[in-house]
Amino acid sequence: MIAAEALAAGLDTPTLCELAGWPRNADARDIRDAFEQALAESGIGLPDRGLARRHALRRMAARLIDGEITPADLATDDWWETEVETAAEQSFVALIPQCDCCIEYTLGLDQRTWAAQLRDAALALTSSPPIGPGC
Repeated sequence: MIAAEALAAGLDTPTLCELAGWPRNADARDIRDAFEQALAESGIGLPDRGLARRHALRRMAARLIDGEITPADLATDDWWETEVETAAEQSFVALIPQCDCCIEYTLGLDQRTWAAQLRDAALALTSSPPIGPGC
């Protein structure tokens, strides 16, 4: 769908056209390779892994605010390992436990307090100046 949306927005490359027709169950590595090729054809470079992770962290914070994910969902990935550069990023990441079992055992807060603090940190992160294009 991202490829189709990019085409509709006016980004047109041969690989992007091909990618837009691929099935949902296509191999993720093949999709990534084709997407990178389509970006290269358009003259768009991918950010380095650290910057991409920071962009993803900001999107994850927005999804939390919008109710698309729960606070516990953040503990299912390694978000707590994200290298951050701003105070807003640090405040948000500091509240993300390493795993979902850590929510109960290591946070030192009751779940409601933690969820409220996480939401406040997410609001601060999404309200902070963007780190660059794409955010």
